[in-house]
Formats: sequence, C-alpha cells, structure tokens
Amino acid sequence: MSECIFCKIVEGSLPSHKVFENDDCYAFLDIFPAGRGHTLVIPKKHVRDIHEADALTYSKVAAAAKDVADQLAAKLGSEGTTVFQMSREAGWQTVFHLHMHVIPRWKDDGLHKPWDIAPANDADLREVLQQITK
Repeated sequence: MSECIFCKIVEGSLPSHKVFENDDCYAFLDIFPAGRGHTLVIPKKHVRDIHEADALTYSKVAAAAKDVADQLAAKLGSEGTTVFQMSREAGWQTVFHLHMHVIPRWKDDGLHKPWDIAPANDADLREVLQQITK
C-alpha cells in the first residue's frame, strides 16, 4: 500500500469530505483550510508534482479545479476564488502528490497575498527573459 496520504484518500483507506469526483480526479475539503470551502483537487493516480506530471494529467486536474471552483462559487456564494498549485518543498508543497488548492474568497476574509507586489526592474526582466529563452 502507498504511504501517500492522498493516495490513501483516493483508495478509501482514509476518510475525506468529497466535493467532486470523476474518472481521473478527486476533490475533497482541506482539513487545514485557509477559508470556508477550501478544497484540494488531485489526480487519482500518484504524480508527485507539476514537474513529474504529463500535460494530459495536469490538464485534467486543472479542468477539475475549474469545475470545483464553479461549484463552490455557486453553492457558497463566494465573491472570488484563489487557485494555488505548489510544487516541491521550495515551492511550499507539503504533501508530495500533485494537488491544486481551490479557495472560495470573500471581501475582507482575512487572507492576504503570499508576497508583496513591487515593480520589477526592466534590466532584471530582460536578463531573466534571455536566460529562459536561449
């Protein structure tokens, strides 16, 4: 049996509060929610992160996240939605099974952006662009 907690949820050996399911994906309420209705969307097959996922698997998770986001907005009456996908430890991933966070949002819900927004230096942008496009 897999040691992955999300795989155990998919196989039914650990409980979850299912929000959505199709042939490829499963979505359930996060037990450490950032807010009301915070849902995790995962592929049913084990894939560690975005870098190990093939494009088809990732697209299925993204499509399921869209369905979940629409469902949560319609049922909870949220005013907005935040979707996060974090990969690898430095990218804030803590459970190493690909997942997207779908978080319903309301004005003044207390959540904040994970970084301070500041304008970029154009020379820095050109340097990064050159590095990633050469």
